[in-house]
Amino acid sequence: MKAHLREFFIALSTLRISRATKLALWTTVGSMVFIATAQTTAYGLDFPMTTRMTLSESKNLTVAKLPDLSLTTQISEMALVADISAQVEMARSEMGAKKVTKSIMDAEYQWGEEEYACLNRLWTKESHWNYKAHNSRSGAHGIPQALPAIKMEVISSDWRTNPLTQIRWGLRYIDIRYETPCQAWSKFKRSRYY
Repeated sequence: MKAHLREFFIALSTLRISRATKLALWTTVGSMVFIATAQTTAYGLDFPMTTRMTLSESKNLTVAKLPDLSLTTQISEMALVADISAQVEMARSEMGAKKVTKSIMDAEYQWGEEEYACLNRLWTKESHWNYKAHNSRSGAHGIPQALPAIKMEVISSDWRTNPLTQIRWGLRYIDIRYETPCQAWSKFKRSRYY
């Protein structure tokens, strides 16, 4: 592991980048280290309170060797985590949720502008794109108003607090059940639910 870190810092020091870019890069690296130490829970991130590990007295302790990952792979994984984290934070606002949803629709479902317009009308009626929206009568929750809300666990267990999980579940649900957002919107106009 020390060799990988040394390789990373040597590669970083040889880059010819501006001071502002270097600051941004170090901020990203620091953020990734910070996030890597967190443990996800249903309520967000939980940070361990200890930095020590006590080992048993056994002399037959064996540690499995982790596969060596190249520096490029490690940086790629950190970039992916940073991108997902940015999407989650962006999706906490109405405009950000719409932007993230449109991006996922284009990339994964190939649904065009008309389908996005139908989805926008549908989720505006259901939750106003609020990931905290909760219907106390029915128990429906989140941007897509999943009922029961626990259904969203097929995407991730953080559905209570993660708007990206809710969006991905909602798009998947519409794709499986109605094929397109416009067909889901038609059902909603007839029945007041979808």
